[in-house]
Amino acid sequence: MRKMFIKRILPFIAIAYSGLAFGQTTTNSEEIVRRVADNIIQNTSFKLIDGKTGQKYDSTKGLPLNGDIKADSRYNKWAYVNGVLAIGMMQTANILNDKKYSDYSLHNFDFIFSNIPYFEQQYKAKTPKPEFGSFFSMSNLDACGAMSAGLCDVDALAHKKEYRAYLDRAANYISNKQLRLSDGTLCRPQPRYMTIWADDLFMSVPFLARMGKITGDAKYFDDAIKQVENFNKYLYDPMTGLFIHNYYSDVEMNGVGHWGRANGWLAMAQVQLLNYLPVNHPKRAELIKLLLRQIVNYSRYQDQSGLWHQLLDKPDSYLETSVTAMFTYAVARAVNEGWINKKYMAIANEGWRGLSSKVTADGQLQDVCIGTNIDDAIKFYYTRPTELNDTHGLGPFLLAGTEMIRYEKANKK
Repeated sequence: MRKMFIKRILPFIAIAYSGLAFGQTTTNSEEIVRRVADNIIQNTSFKLIDGKTGQKYDSTKGLPLNGDIKADSRYNKWAYVNGVLAIGMMQTANILNDKKYSDYSLHNFDFIFSNIPYFEQQYKAKTPKPEFGSFFSMSNLDACGAMSAGLCDVDALAHKKEYRAYLDRAANYISNKQLRLSDGTLCRPQPRYMTIWADDLFMSVPFLARMGKITGDAKYFDDAIKQVENFNKYLYDPMTGLFIHNYYSDVEMNGVGHWGRANGWLAMAQVQLLNYLPVNHPKRAELIKLLLRQIVNYSRYQDQSGLWHQLLDKPDSYLETSVTAMFTYAVARAVNEGWINKKYMAIANEGWRGLSSKVTADGQLQDVCIGTNIDDAIKFYYTRPTELNDTHGLGPFLLAGTEMIRYEKANKK
């Protein structure tokens, strides 16, 4: 009798256990995302520091203009990585329904703009390397594009005149002043004149797409679409199905590396454009097809750990987390929005498994490649250092994690 009872009850125990296991996965994803986001909040001081004396201040009010004053926390810097972080934090607030994370980003931009007048005076006085210097100089896409995209998301709640004034200035810079090839493709003035960097698709398109939505002016969408199409033309390598980091217009030749994060910037930029592009736009289907082509191609290089390599086609290069976060986000977002078949979610599931293994107990992200230039020797990419919790990985991680949570909540069965 006892054996018969056990035999009959086992299938129900198995079903209950599998449901519990899935529930734990869903809860675990949220816990991991919160762990990373909360670590960022806990390590942002919203203080200024005198580089000579080490003294800290709450604001620049009353400080002498000759002081060596900087933002104390790296998360308070005017830097493109913090623009991506702001986008990630705002999405985290939305998906988790927790305004703690949006409040953080609002506080961050308020801290910066509240202290802008002091540093603007230093900038005008030609003080060497004043804090927030790129806010004023706006001489390249790194200086304004990603931070402006993050500021757009913040200003949707803040509605501040000074924020919109900056956004208009940045939009004018990208549209009318940024260096371009003769066909309108955005390129860099240095370190090599008129070179296309894959990174710059993200440093332009997410902001342009938001400005198209905010202003209703189709010119921003048109420019963003042109950049996606042209970057695909110049940087796509049909031999591997991957993108090369850069294109030298002076010799009409690509660089050497299928660098992971460069490919990640391209994927995220295309997703961000589709997020804001009108659903009836005639180019929408073409853009989704380009994104799917990239997803399918990079999935072929995914390591069995779920991670991708620093050089995507070089399995002897190290496994790197920022590209993994970017690729995971692109797949999960595309599935969640119904742009691509749900079966592609298997790629994101593996990516998230790999990413989750790289989060420390206190919420820091391991094995993130530091900021990277271009180089003509492949060894340069092989030997780029990684840094614990480098900011290049944090925004993409939050975007990937929250899309995974979205998927898990919508597919509980």
